[in-house]
Amino acid sequence: MAGTDNGTTGADGTTGAGGQGATGATGATGNGQDRPIVIVGASLGGAKAAEALREAGYRGGIVLIGEEHERPYERPPLSKGYLQDKTPREKIHVHPPQWYGQNDVTLRLGTAVVSIDPAGHTVTLADDGRVAYDKLLLTTGSVPRRLPVPGADQEGVLSLRRVEDSDRIKAALRPGARIAVIGAGWIGLEVAAAAREAGAEVTVLEALELPLLRVLGREVAQVFADLHRDHGVDLRFGVQVTELVGDGGTVTGVKLGDGTTVAADAVVVGIGISPAVGLAEAAGLEVDNGIKTDRHLRTSDPDVYAAGDVANAYHPLFGKHIRVEHWANALNQPQTAARAMLGQPDAVYDRIPYFFTDAEWTPRHPNEPVASRDKLSMEYLGYVEPEGYDRVVFRGDVKANEFIAFWLKDGRVLAGMNMNIWDVTDPIRAMAGPEVKWPDGSRDGPVDRRVAAGTLMEVLTLWESRMQALGAGSRPSAVRTRRRRRPLRCSNTPSRRQRAK
Repeated sequence: MAGTDNGTTGADGTTGAGGQGATGATGATGNGQDRPIVIVGASLGGAKAAEALREAGYRGGIVLIGEEHERPYERPPLSKGYLQDKTPREKIHVHPPQWYGQNDVTLRLGTAVVSIDPAGHTVTLADDGRVAYDKLLLTTGSVPRRLPVPGADQEGVLSLRRVEDSDRIKAALRPGARIAVIGAGWIGLEVAAAAREAGAEVTVLEALELPLLRVLGREVAQVFADLHRDHGVDLRFGVQVTELVGDGGTVTGVKLGDGTTVAADAVVVGIGISPAVGLAEAAGLEVDNGIKTDRHLRTSDPDVYAAGDVANAYHPLFGKHIRVEHWANALNQPQTAARAMLGQPDAVYDRIPYFFTDAEWTPRHPNEPVASRDKLSMEYLGYVEPEGYDRVVFRGDVKANEFIAFWLKDGRVLAGMNMNIWDVTDPIRAMAGPEVKWPDGSRDGPVDRRVAAGTLMEVLTLWESRMQALGAGSRPSAVRTRRRRRPLRCSNTPSRRQRAK
């Protein structure tokens, strides 16, 4: 039966759909209808693709292959709830173990694909077995960039991509531990917040002038810098890491370009990720900052598709290829890829990019309630290239961390971000992007001027009035902040999934 959770399918790669499309090392047989759809990368994206294929009515074989021994899981909790021991391990998985067997999906874990033969429609495994495919989907994701300095291979130098990486970092986050974080991106700041909450002393080292500078720009990056400083993180900007020093093969500190050394019991490296394009490149697929795809997520080979972190996909609204390294992409792109592989011509990926971050600190005084200065819940919709905007407009209370920020260029909203404010994702989604798009599918422009000139309430009222004009009624509350909400939601709850769609 298909759906094994531990990679114990037959040595010849037999799938759970009557052995369709699988071969031994001797070669592949069968026509396209006999062969399964093969998904390389047993990740969130791979698992959601398998799910989407079954929901679309596909009855053929599905083989999902992954290097890790863990069944497909979501990565956001690894730097959030799971890292802080607030989300149990069983909650991070995409599907329960029995789902794969129940849906006739062969799950091959602990299995590396070493090559793709597009002409022969086969993938070769590390054990020399081969699996034939009708269509192939690559959800190979990305890999953390390595720190190119002496000492980076010592014990205690950590990075975060897989669940076992999160386990190792979690073990290092203990009261009084000295944690150095290299890189003030999303992962670095989330690890820093978790470390402070665990009682560790944290130093964040960043080459640029502010955290998240390339992503958010100076105006909003400063808000994140102030928030983390307020909670005891030692932020050091404009520094160069030259060496990781150690004793007996274990890291003890980070040496900087000015000759000083930051003492550390553990070093977490978060300097970005690179798309895992090795298989695609060796197979002759077009690669440029990821695997290049069209708007259907089809690669330069018509029977090979890509989705998630690894896909540099043509976005029809932006008129260019963009690669997005966030959870919502891995959640949503596979649905388009699945439909496209099944020949549905309207399968086009045109969602506005979405990402989020969460952090929460214990109040600084024992009897003090948790306030917005002690928590961070942010959602961002849109797409802005570095230096690609000319104005940031804030609406709300920036000092209290309850606000919406809009990035504008030439009077048009490119992106919006809500911080500790809920129930505003729909209007932000409508305003952000190349065209203002309302729920009825129409597009118009006045909203941009209202964002630039109006108050937060005016902006949201404009959305409500349009909804009323469509007969949809008004939303129950235009603005709701964290102080009036229940406690912080887990990052993979249905409500957040719904907002990502």
